[in-house]
Parts: sequence; C-alpha cells; structure tokens
Amino acid sequence: MHGILRGTRRRLWLAGAAAATAAITAAICAGAASNSSAATTRAGTQGPTFTWDVAHDVSPTLRDLARDRIPGDAEDPADEVEGGPIAQGEGYSPDGALQSVMPPTTIPSTQANFEGLSNQDNFNIFGFRVNPPDPNGEVGPNNYVEMINLVFGVYDRSGNLLLGPVDTGTLWSGFEVPDCTDPSGDPVVMYDQFTDRWILSQFTTAGPEYWNCVAVSTTSDPTGSYYRYAFSTGPNFPDYPKYGNWKDSYVITTREFGPTIEYGIGVYGLEKNKMVNGEPARSVRFFLDGNAPGMLPLVGDGLLPADVDGKTKPKSDAKIPIIGTQDDDASYGATFDALNVWDLDVKWRSTPIASLVLNTQLPTAPFDSAFPCAPTSRDCLPQPGITNPAQYLDILSYRQRPTFRLAYRNFANYETMVTNQSVEASPGVAGVRWYEIRRVGNTYSIQQQGTYAPNDGIHRWMGSIAQDKNGDMGLGYSVVNGTDVFPGIRYTGRLAGDPAGQMTLGEGTIINGSGVQRTTNSRWGDYTDLTVDPVDDCTFWYVNEYYTLAGQISSTAGWQTRIASFKLPGCA
Repeated sequence: MHGILRGTRRRLWLAGAAAATAAITAAICAGAASNSSAATTRAGTQGPTFTWDVAHDVSPTLRDLARDRIPGDAEDPADEVEGGPIAQGEGYSPDGALQSVMPPTTIPSTQANFEGLSNQDNFNIFGFRVNPPDPNGEVGPNNYVEMINLVFGVYDRSGNLLLGPVDTGTLWSGFEVPDCTDPSGDPVVMYDQFTDRWILSQFTTAGPEYWNCVAVSTTSDPTGSYYRYAFSTGPNFPDYPKYGNWKDSYVITTREFGPTIEYGIGVYGLEKNKMVNGEPARSVRFFLDGNAPGMLPLVGDGLLPADVDGKTKPKSDAKIPIIGTQDDDASYGATFDALNVWDLDVKWRSTPIASLVLNTQLPTAPFDSAFPCAPTSRDCLPQPGITNPAQYLDILSYRQRPTFRLAYRNFANYETMVTNQSVEASPGVAGVRWYEIRRVGNTYSIQQQGTYAPNDGIHRWMGSIAQDKNGDMGLGYSVVNGTDVFPGIRYTGRLAGDPAGQMTLGEGTIINGSGVQRTTNSRWGDYTDLTVDPVDDCTFWYVNEYYTLAGQISSTAGWQTRIASFKLPGCA
C-alpha cells in the first residue's frame, strides 16, 4: 500500500538531539566503511550505513492510550497509485511444477475461527474506508494481535476482543516524531518467542523525511506499555515494509522511492537486544539500487527477510537470508526463473560491522508471474456477477516478489525456509507457487517446489506458508472465480514425508465469501499472514480478507477479515 494518509502535523525537530547523535553516528559509519566494499558485494549495493534511532521512549500502557474516535461521513478513498516498475508479460509459459489434481480432503477442520477487523472499523473511527487492508497478525501464548490498514486489535485466543479497534497512530501518541502518530498504513506485527515480546510497526508517509516506526512491548502483555523507536529512511519513502525476527536483529525490507527517480530495495537491521530493554538502539541500512545496471532483475519489486519460527535459534554465526524471485517471462530483464538469495550479516559490536551480498541464484521450475490483466495491470481475477473488468481483483503477481512470510526453521542438521508467490498456473488461472529452501553450512538449495492449482476453475492467490515443528507445511490463500465462488479464504497442507512438490491433504475452508468487491480500486491483500503457535509449535494461525453480502452493500470496498487456526495430523 502506498501512502493511505498524508501526515498534516508540523514536524518538530529537536536540533540538540540530532546534534548529540551526529558524532556517534559518524564514528560508527567510519568504523564500518571498509566493510561496504567487500569483493562479493554486488555493484549497486549502497551501505552499510549505521545510525542511532532518531527517538525512543517508553509509552503509557496501550490500554490507557486507546481512545474513542467520532465516526464521520462515509467516503471511499481515491484510488492509490503504487510506484515502482510493473513487469509486463510476454505471454503464458507452462508451469513446470503444476499440481492440478486435488487429493481427497483429509486436512482437519479449523479450531479457532472468528471475525477479525474490517473496513467498517476504519469508517467508524475516521469516517472513510481504505483499500487494500494489508491483513496480518501474530499469535502469542495468551493473545492474538491483528493489524490492518489503519487499525489494530488485541484478542484472546478464543477470539474475544480485548482492546480495539484502535487506529495505528494511537500507539505512538505523544512520541517525539509526530509523523509516527499518524495512522499511515502498511502495519506489521510480530511476536518474538525468544524474548516473549510483541513488535508493532508502521511506516510514515508525510515526508520529506520518512521513518520506520517500531514499538516493542515492555512485557508479554500486548495491551501494556511499549518501547517506541523511530528509524530514519531519509528522503526515501519505505513502502511495503516486511519484517523478520532473527536472533539478535529485527530485520526490515522495503521498496523505496526517492524524491526524483530513485528506486530500489532497502534492507535494515535493528539492534534487537537494545530495543527489548528500551535502550538507545542502532540500525544498519543497505540500499539495492534498482537503477544500477543488472540490479533490477535481482531485486524485482521486493525481498523478504527470514523470520524465525520454533524454539531453536539460528546458529551464532548464521547469516540472515533475504530472498526474492525473478521471472524470465517478465520485463525486468531476467534470463531465467530463479530465487535470488542474499545474505545479511550484522555484528553489533562497539564498532559494528555489516555486509549484504548476493549468495546465489537458485534456478526454479518454470513459472509465469505476469498474469493477463485488463484494462489495468490490477484488474485480473473475475468475481461472481461482476461484468465490468475494472472491478476484477488484483493478483499482484506481476510485482515480482514472494509474499509474506519467509518462514525460517533451524532443524540442527540443516536450516529450512518456505515462502510462496502468486502465478499464472494455467492460462488465465491463478495459483500459488511455493518453495522449500534449505541451507547446509552456507550452501542453499531448493528442496522442493510446487504450484498448487487444482483444475477446478478457481483462482488461488495471495498466499502465506509456514512449517510446524515436524516440517509439515500449512498454506493459506484467497479464492474466487467468476461464477459461484465469492472472495473467500481456504487452506491446504502437506506432511513432511509426503511426495515432494505436492499439497497432499486436500483443501479446507476458513470461510466462504458471499459478496464481491465493487470498487474500481482493485487492490487485494497486499499480503496475508500464516504464523505458528509458540505454545505447541504445531498449530497454524491465518488471517486474510474476504467479502460478505452485508459488506458488499455497505461499501464498494466493504472488506472484512477472518482469523482461524488449524493443525495438521501427527503434530503434538
């Protein structure tokens, strides 16, 4: 999502505070300068640049910050224009890992299954609605926290709403950087199972300077107080931030736009051990310049940082994987289909060092990510009863990036990651391409891959995938077709020992849709979120958007979200 709200508050800068960090920042950067020119660094990689947070504090409890808003008049927002290149297709090419047959359904039914936040919540708070929702959430030992554009809520694990809906700017009320207090969008929530803390974040949109606003709970209670931080991205707008939790860093990737023609991918590491204690924290930034020769196919329109699942941390010297995809049928310049694997290495010493290198390109089975959309690149997937193609749904596959998350596990003898992307599985039909990537030592390989697209005329897209402690996989996604499948939410899975490249357990339904999206702002997603329960390390929790008839009547963009959990056979 590109800038739903523009901040209107006057920027307040404390010159003394800025000056106080300048000398320290200069010293840190000088200490790291030699590291940025390593022989394996890709041309067009800018950095590392180390800086301190521009502000940090401890908030009152979220329970105290939460405030009521007076609803205003209903108003659909203007269509947003998302910057950056859009890959143009060169015609359909067959999928090399297609699973077109659905096995008998043996996947268990959902356990928890409850209503999440909705666009009506935006209307009740702000007096208008927004699109897309950017639904994501995390489960902890006692709670589930959901964030959407532009509100969030805290639930117990049975689905009872404990706090909210409240606008995302509320968490930063009274913070030194006023732009963080604007509910700007693209929020991400994580639960850190190693520190028993919650991380809530959003970007800023006002400019001309931008920030990643990151809050870390002071305790395990997501309704309590937070250590609040702002990290500057300078004049670059940090669109589409994606977060990962690593052993000693919180990692962010962004797609960034400068004030003129600048475009590229930002990669950030945040000093986690300081942030969980509310102390001054450093960040490191790299910028992969999309305008540099040969860089665009390597970064596409976004990269994902590894996000650790399970109870086993990465090894102490393990580099942080950051992965993207490239498609030779698109116009970014790739000559073969591949996963591009970058390694981020950060050492938070008194004089820190960091590097970001392209480790390898892993050729994949052929896939086609450039879906035939018209009249615009976002008008892709038909809906029941919709005859105007301008109201078709956005597949977002053309953005040349995997979709949230890059779920990581350390199985001692090897490390594994899973991720996915939307593709044109067969002519005019969307499917979900998924990957399992393994790392042994510092060598990566594709363990298996598949494109889940049963031959039933239903589009499956906007997925999110993860593994449980046994190595079983769960995959959640959106579904729709042009006749009788309204926008809804389903899931599938496979056990670790099942035939490679296959989702073997059939398909479960989280909720069937009963309405359609009628806005010509065709946005859908832009991401969803499948996470793993830290209590049993088995149960998957998923959040996505869908439509009901009531939502369709309320607005042309009357989306709702649903939160559900499921567990695969044999995991206990």
